[in-house]
Amino acid sequence: MLAKQGQTYSYVLKIPHQAYELNVVEFTQCNLPHPFVFITNLPVTRRNCVQLVEDGRRRWQIENEGFNEQKNHGLGLNHMFSQNYTAMKNHYFLIQIGHMIAQLLELGIRRLCRLSKMATTHIFALVKEAFRTLILTDEDEVHVNQQTQYRLRC
Repeated sequence: MLAKQGQTYSYVLKIPHQAYELNVVEFTQCNLPHPFVFITNLPVTRRNCVQLVEDGRRRWQIENEGFNEQKNHGLGLNHMFSQNYTAMKNHYFLIQIGHMIAQLLELGIRRLCRLSKMATTHIFALVKEAFRTLILTDEDEVHVNQQTQYRLRC
């Protein structure tokens, strides 16, 4: 156990689970309502325990923000469109792909939003409608097949 300024880090090493040995790290802080518990196969020591907790909380925050956006901001994650497991997985993968496209578009259109004074949601609605209605031509296929490298600057 490691304690510093209202924070406590404790861990248990080499817990057998099936063919693996897992390590568990628990982080408590006096102003947080519940502890954070992380399970990892990475080695845990007094030297890296704090860093593992910081990395785990950062990863949780990124995943939670992404999930929240997919669920509550127009990507339709909260509705089950099928009872077929394969169909549900495919639907979720499509949501993931759509979310990645949206993030890339957002990076690329921030400048456009500032210049045009158009809301990001309006631009996304236009892009969504274009995906739904525009038909790809042979010329589009030629451009898609060309090797291209894109660099986004934030």
